[in-house]
Amino acid sequence: MRRRLIPILILSLLAGTPLAAQGQTAAAAPQAMTYGHDPLQAIDFWPGKDAKAPLVIFVHGGGWKRGSKDNATGAAKAPHYTGLGYAFASINYRLVPDATVESQAQDVADAVAHLRSRAAALGIDPDRIILMGHSAGAHLVALVGTDMRYFAKAGLKADAVRGIIALDGAAYDVPTQMAQGGRFMAKTYEQAFGTDPARQKALSPTLQAAKPNAPDFLLLHVDRVDGTAQSNALAAALRKAGTPVEIHALPGRGLRGHMQINREMGDADYAGTGIVDAWLRRLFGQ
Repeated sequence: MRRRLIPILILSLLAGTPLAAQGQTAAAAPQAMTYGHDPLQAIDFWPGKDAKAPLVIFVHGGGWKRGSKDNATGAAKAPHYTGLGYAFASINYRLVPDATVESQAQDVADAVAHLRSRAAALGIDPDRIILMGHSAGAHLVALVGTDMRYFAKAGLKADAVRGIIALDGAAYDVPTQMAQGGRFMAKTYEQAFGTDPARQKALSPTLQAAKPNAPDFLLLHVDRVDGTAQSNALAAALRKAGTPVEIHALPGRGLRGHMQINREMGDADYAGTGIVDAWLRRLFGQ
């Protein structure tokens, strides 16, 4: 099917819509910080309302080889979540081919550890942190939420975050994605995941979903054949392991919907915003 060939992880199309176009109020300029020695191991941080604010950490997409917190976070997220009183952070991570996907997952875990270590100074509650990712970032947050080796190496336990929000990811089951994804994305997947079946399985959240896992998951997807199938399979694997998970289908089809879920998350008029807000209220208790 032609829809299988849609380039689902093209960064250049994922930049956020200008705030003025959405009627949003811009968030204050973020605080910049680093969590490693590489220039890409960087974080933008917006404080919350209280001295121990809950924290939402966002991980951008871009096919594991592109992307930046500067152009792929989506314009509505920071003002929306800080407007709810939460702190918000958007991270960069090292990119393929200079880094491996394993290194990227470790970067995500290390960024969480860094923010937790500075919780008092930043005014965040280290026991109320959520990881959110889009596209390739959805794969990475799902991976660190199911394979506890990354958290363990960062000195973290499985409950270092309250939960994982994955926005329209795929490649949760890497071998299946590579087999069914079509020729258009074949080089991107091979560059990221290689040709070794054992490595592909190790980098598959669905195949790593036996406990221990992060405490809770929220999976959102639009109308894409592979994204829908992969999200449903991950949800089934998490439920089999006894890990709480919600899954929701959102309006939007193909690449346009894939872009929309990232660009508009946090916009009050977007269908996914209310779903995420309700889930966050339940886990954060506010």
